Amino acid sequence: MADSRFFNNQGPFTLGEIAERVGAEIADGADASLRLDDVAPLDSAGPGHLSFLDNPKYAEAFAATAAGACLVHPRFAARAPAGVALLLANEPYRAYARASQLFYPDEARGSDTFGEPGTIHPRSVVHPTAKLGAGVTVEPGAVIGAEAEVGAGSVIGANAAIGKGCTIGRNCFIGPNVTISHAHLGDRVILHPGVAIGQDGFGFAMGLPRHEKVPQLGRVIIQDDVEIGANSTVDRGAGPDTVIGEGTKIDNLVQIGHNVSTGRGCIVVAQTGVSGSAKLGDFVVLAAQVGVTGHLTINSGAQIAARSAVIHDVPPGQKYGGVPARPVREWQRELAAVKNLGKRRKPGEGPASE
Repeated sequence: MADSRFFNNQGPFTLGEIAERVGAEIADGADASLRLDDVAPLDSAGPGHLSFLDNPKYAEAFAATAAGACLVHPRFAARAPAGVALLLANEPYRAYARASQLFYPDEARGSDTFGEPGTIHPRSVVHPTAKLGAGVTVEPGAVIGAEAEVGAGSVIGANAAIGKGCTIGRNCFIGPNVTISHAHLGDRVILHPGVAIGQDGFGFAMGLPRHEKVPQLGRVIIQDDVEIGANSTVDRGAGPDTVIGEGTKIDNLVQIGHNVSTGRGCIVVAQTGVSGSAKLGDFVVLAAQVGVTGHLTINSGAQIAARSAVIHDVPPGQKYGGVPARPVREWQRELAAVKNLGKRRKPGEGPASE
């Protein structure tokens, strides 16, 4: 199903191999030796494809699918069409993600787009004091500065710039046109095209006759398994470091200010801005276009609705929304109350106070 010009399919795999990889149970009557060539959506899958059902909204598509096999929660197993082999999983979408990684491992970790893996392109520039691990790929136009270090198996994309003294861990993917300075990256970090890491934080002492620039003397620390989307930016700290916690996933067009720290496994969605010195606990979720004021804390497990403005600390595990952000049920009640006020006035009537 995926265009072979862009995506390298490592299949086929047997149903048994897939079940072992994703931790699913083969349903009664299914043949563990069934060979599957690819993954595909329910409505376009054929006999050689693996699909999945996670959302009940697609139960009808599941009942009509021609897929050879499907990952599904046990409660939906009875709705499967005849002839579809089932892999039972409590979290079918997570299982499908792992199965997709089996078929397309390069897409899961990022891969070079020019030349041969493990080669240094003659039109790249690598400083003599830089250290490259085994199997590092350096694409055309990339620049790696003095005393920088790149771990084994990592890819430095076309026209990427790695600044002096930066360190990049093993099996990282640094996409085209990425810039990295004043930063240390862990293993398996993925930076999509245009990401900027380690530039000055926005630090000025305001006043007349001019604003005085405050030197930004910290670093950016990006821990293992972080992924950052295209054209997002992470400023280096002013004194303390900016830290992106292990397993955090940041979408495209996100701004992370200086001295920000995130915990493990945070999700930050497109066009969100996190102001300087804000702190995010573990597994915090910021939906699209959230604005976070500086010097506050969003505690572990909290979730912030899209287009909200966070101006106060958020307690652990709470869902907040609105401008300013407050507990989501309170926000929804207020929206409902305003809507009801509008309904009480007849067309043509003025404000209720008239």
